[in-house]
Amino acid sequence: MPISDAHAAQNFPNPETHPWRRYVAIGDSFTEGVGDPEPGSANGLRGWADRVSEVLSQQVDDFAYANLAIRGRLIGQIVAEQVEPAISLKPDLVTFSAGGNDVIRPGSDPDAVAQVFEDAVVRLSGGGATVVVFTGIDTAFTPVFRGIRGKVAIYNENIRAIADRYDCIVADQWSLKEVQDPRFFDDDRLHYNALGHHEVARMVLRALNVPNDLQPMQPDPLPIRTWREARAVDLVWARTHLVPWVLRRVRHQSSGDTVTAKRPDPLPVTRAAEPGADDST
Repeated sequence: MPISDAHAAQNFPNPETHPWRRYVAIGDSFTEGVGDPEPGSANGLRGWADRVSEVLSQQVDDFAYANLAIRGRLIGQIVAEQVEPAISLKPDLVTFSAGGNDVIRPGSDPDAVAQVFEDAVVRLSGGGATVVVFTGIDTAFTPVFRGIRGKVAIYNENIRAIADRYDCIVADQWSLKEVQDPRFFDDDRLHYNALGHHEVARMVLRALNVPNDLQPMQPDPLPIRTWREARAVDLVWARTHLVPWVLRRVRHQSSGDTVTAKRPDPLPVTRAAEPGADDST
């Protein structure tokens, strides 16, 4: 389906069915589903892309979904390793999230990231697929990443401009206020937990204008901690997550060095969406 036709179909309220039959997701840990464990699933992860595919697959009989995303990948690696394989699968829907791992690195240039991103969008949209791109989250709520908020904002403006030029759909994490809360993140404070992935899935489905039954999830109340207890938690986080991340940077290693794509081929989605059934943790 030409991108203009697919995009136009989304402008009609409450369509009976969506127009997509083959969905390919590419990106890094965000798209792979890190932080949303599910034993028995590919790579032991579910994630927002799986959740989106579950909803899409319920509305058509011949839907197939592939996920090529691998954690830790920089945008250059994603483009080099995933774009051509994605195109070869002949998708009519692609979600493309990349550049986050670049932007959080000291000294990175969000404008340079955008140039690589745009080249990939040109290639992904060339076959007529609907392409969904993502802005980065507003990091003002988290002390860990508050300092890069300006870089993320520049990156986001570039993404929006690219989306406008190539008729992409924007899934806007920056305005997704629900997830600007530590309770929607895994213990590493970097990746979404099941609640966060659920909210991102709802956001993507809204952007696609696909009706669904996914409901907002309520996190548990924040624990009340003394300053000393909070400090102890921060030290555990630094030892468990921050130090290993820094060491991997020094050693030029990646958390995805031994990981392969969890769904390299478009396959039917066998799990039905279960709104609220397993998103309470």
